[in-house]
Amino acid sequence: MTFVQIVDYETSRPEDLNEVLDRYLAKTNGKRTVTHSVIAKDRESDTHYVDVVEFPSYEEAMKNSHLPETDQMFQEMVALCDGMPRFTNLDVVRDEHLNTMLANRMFNDLAMKGDMSAADEIFAADFRDHDIGNPEDKIGPEGMREDVRMWRDGFDFNFTIDAQMAQDDYVTTLWTWTGTHKGEFMGVAPTGKSCTMTGTTVFRCEDGMIKEGWWHYDAMGLMRQLGMMDT
Repeated sequence: MTFVQIVDYETSRPEDLNEVLDRYLAKTNGKRTVTHSVIAKDRESDTHYVDVVEFPSYEEAMKNSHLPETDQMFQEMVALCDGMPRFTNLDVVRDEHLNTMLANRMFNDLAMKGDMSAADEIFAADFRDHDIGNPEDKIGPEGMREDVRMWRDGFDFNFTIDAQMAQDDYVTTLWTWTGTHKGEFMGVAPTGKSCTMTGTTVFRCEDGMIKEGWWHYDAMGLMRQLGMMDT
C-alpha cells in the first residue's frame, strides 16, 4: 500500500532549506526509497510550507528514515525551521489520476469493448489524432470511431498496458497489442493469423477531454506477420 508523509513547517530560509534537500538527494542516490516529492508554499503565508513525500509502502518509508543521511537532513532542516516540523503519516486508500483514467477508457471501452458512444465522452470535438498508419489526422470523436471500426472489423484484439506515466496534461502509455486477423484489413483478406505488436500512445488532455493524440507502433512488423511484405 502506498504511503504518504506530510511535513508541515514554517521557515524564513527556504533557499537554504532547498540546498539541504539537494545535498540529501545527491548523498542518497541509489539508497533512498522516496518515489515522489512535492514542496508547496502557502499562498496566504510566506513562511508556511508543506512537503508531500510518497513511498511504495510504510515499510519502505521506515527503511528510508533509518538512513543516516535522512537523520542528518532532518537535523539540518529543524535548524532552518521556525519551530518543530509537524508530521502526518497516511496510508493511501484511493489514488486516481483522472487523465490516466480518461486515456484508459480509450483502450478499454472504445477499442476493446467497442462502445462507440464512449468516444463522445473521451475526445474533444476538435480532437486531432496523429497516427503513423493514417495519411491524414483523424478529427474529433467521429474520426476515432472510424479508426476503431477499421481495426475491429479486421481483428479480434486486446491491449495490454505495459507501463503508463502521467505528467501535466500528458499521459503516455506503452502497450502490447495482440489480435487475430478475422476480416479484410488494408486490402488483405482475413488470414486467421495471430499477430502481436508493441507501441506507444501519448494523449494530451484539456478540460477533462482528450485533445490530441500520437500513436507510434510497429506497423512494419504487423505487415510482415500478415504476409504483406517480404521478411
